[in-house]
Amino acid sequence: MLITILPPLGALAAILFAILLSLRILKKSEGTDRMKEISRHIREGAKAYLGRQYLIVAIFFAIVFILLMGKSIFIDSASRLGSNAYYIPFSFLSGGLFSALAGYFGMKIATNANSRTTWATKTSLNDGLRVAFNSGTVMGMLVVGLGLLHLSLWYFSLKALNVDMKIITDILVSSGLGASSMALFARVGGGIFTKAADVGADLVGKVEAGIPEDDPRNPATIADNVGDNVGDVAGMGADLYESYIGSIVATMAIAAVAFGTKDMLFIVSPLILAAIGVFASIVGTFFVRTGGSSETKSLLWALRKGIYLSSVLVVIGAFVFVNFGLKPMGWGGIGIFWAVIIGLVAGNIIGYFTEYFTSYEYKPTRTLSEQAKTGPATIIIAGLSLGLKSTVIPVLTIILGIAGAFYAAGGGTSFDYGLFGIGMAAIGMLSTLGITLATDAYGPVADNAGGIAEMSDLPPEVRERTDSLDALGNTTAATGKGFAIGSAALTALALLAAYTQGIHVKAIDLSITDPTILIGLFIGAMLPFYFSAMTMSAVGRAAGAMVEEVRRQFREIPGIMEGTGKPDYAACVSISTAGAQREMFGPALLAILAPILTGIVFGVPTVVALLAGALVSGFSLAIMMANAGGAWDNAKKYIEHGALGGKGSDNHKAAVVGDTVGDPFKDTSGPSINILLKLMAMVAIISASAVITFHDYFKSIFS
Repeated sequence: MLITILPPLGALAAILFAILLSLRILKKSEGTDRMKEISRHIREGAKAYLGRQYLIVAIFFAIVFILLMGKSIFIDSASRLGSNAYYIPFSFLSGGLFSALAGYFGMKIATNANSRTTWATKTSLNDGLRVAFNSGTVMGMLVVGLGLLHLSLWYFSLKALNVDMKIITDILVSSGLGASSMALFARVGGGIFTKAADVGADLVGKVEAGIPEDDPRNPATIADNVGDNVGDVAGMGADLYESYIGSIVATMAIAAVAFGTKDMLFIVSPLILAAIGVFASIVGTFFVRTGGSSETKSLLWALRKGIYLSSVLVVIGAFVFVNFGLKPMGWGGIGIFWAVIIGLVAGNIIGYFTEYFTSYEYKPTRTLSEQAKTGPATIIIAGLSLGLKSTVIPVLTIILGIAGAFYAAGGGTSFDYGLFGIGMAAIGMLSTLGITLATDAYGPVADNAGGIAEMSDLPPEVRERTDSLDALGNTTAATGKGFAIGSAALTALALLAAYTQGIHVKAIDLSITDPTILIGLFIGAMLPFYFSAMTMSAVGRAAGAMVEEVRRQFREIPGIMEGTGKPDYAACVSISTAGAQREMFGPALLAILAPILTGIVFGVPTVVALLAGALVSGFSLAIMMANAGGAWDNAKKYIEHGALGGKGSDNHKAAVVGDTVGDPFKDTSGPSINILLKLMAMVAIISASAVITFHDYFKSIFS
């Protein structure tokens, strides 16, 4: 059908739009020679880090590729897939490659936009907002464009070769495994890098030495700015890239079982709706602008206008497609429209309440900042309480979203139809990712712009404007993390549904009274906690090394505090890089080995229970950590804007300690959990046939 060409057209439109925006950004002035020099240091540091990261990750991908090429991996599935089994390792490789490309090019334009944002802000707040937002839009459009391009290339190529549709979905799921693997390395490694630098810069610079944030005398300040890009741009881009394609391939896999290959339009409908979202996001970006007010509420509304318009356009496009495309094919296709709307609304609800709990425009974060009056301990206690409390509404939203999408799509008549509806709700939530991710990736650019303004001795009004953009960036980053975690919950559930539907496994008994099911639930519930402990410890070790290095430089390099001596920025960048590279493999191996080893020892039903337990505990834990961290950060910003004594006061120092505790919560451990959930599900699907065989062998040994 003619409408099936919409996905590749959407991919090309997104990529071309990203290229045009990049060219527009690069035409802007970088400012003074000092600004150019600082921006170059940040750019070179980020490029060097990603180069080293990709080289190490390439070794991991090469090993897995070789393993997947072996027939032993497909002991059961080889007869089903036949010669098509050898597409799987190449699909895995391409998934990781496209994810890496999205992160790399997004980071590249972000590091070129930072000084240009600073210089544009010198003219007006709106000019600075447009440059920073456009750079974030490049990231958003590259993620959705490359994601749709990647899936379209595989789908149309395999379709032209007359490969069975169920086998096509198997191959596409393996590409999701590659994207999830790359995302975990990017998110964990980037998170460790950025938080090691941030903690070192804050504790020694602001608390001990009493110098401002981004002061050029602080040796860790360049590493901190580099970290913003490798963690919050490249890492977030890879994270949402794998959520995006993961939700699409999981829903296509469910459709292949629910409808069979005769209703092809149902199977490709996730791709078509994603393409509709791309065009809606492009239109929405043109409506992001501010009248000049520096209030966070005004700036947030400037961004929301674009998101809300895109959402309305998705609703219209989804209605037209479902009503005139799916409904005439029989079965209540209009229910799919409502499932998409439910996902879209759920995403906006989670985003709004994330903003409510983390922005200092609202009561929770302002109340949190008041706790700084009695010291670091009370602000830490209050922040943990806020984070725990903030899980209620997102969890209820996901519960209602799952139930609503399931029954809207016909779950009362057919269980498979209901599962398809849940998958389509995930598509709806991620349909406006092009602009939603833009509002998130905008934040690190604004943060870098403020640092460059500080280090370049620009007029105070420039720093005030960049601070306003930075405060907005803190809120949009927190909102983006809530959105990413919410979408991960639906995507992981769709993957779990695909797993249990029999794509790789036979019908299974999931009785709660079965001890092996309880074992799986307990293991799964524990994994996000242990995973978070690993990533938090990694940040702590790397940050400790950074603190010692900054103290050493203040102590041993003469003239730093007077401004006559030059700090060794490269040494701090090197410490963050080494810490990130060394620490990122442990969490990745946990995510990959947990479902495989559990399946071999206890069997496939226990793996299903493991995935369910991890999903339930991991979603709540991720929301808690992201919101607590965001609230601590903005409580500090609220004080820095003049409340409770302002910068340099005892209240400010207490808030800095709270922010330091929250840094790995919101930028390393919390956001990485959602990748853990999806990666384990992907691994379970790909390894299911081998796990069944090895489990039978394991039982035979002990029987």
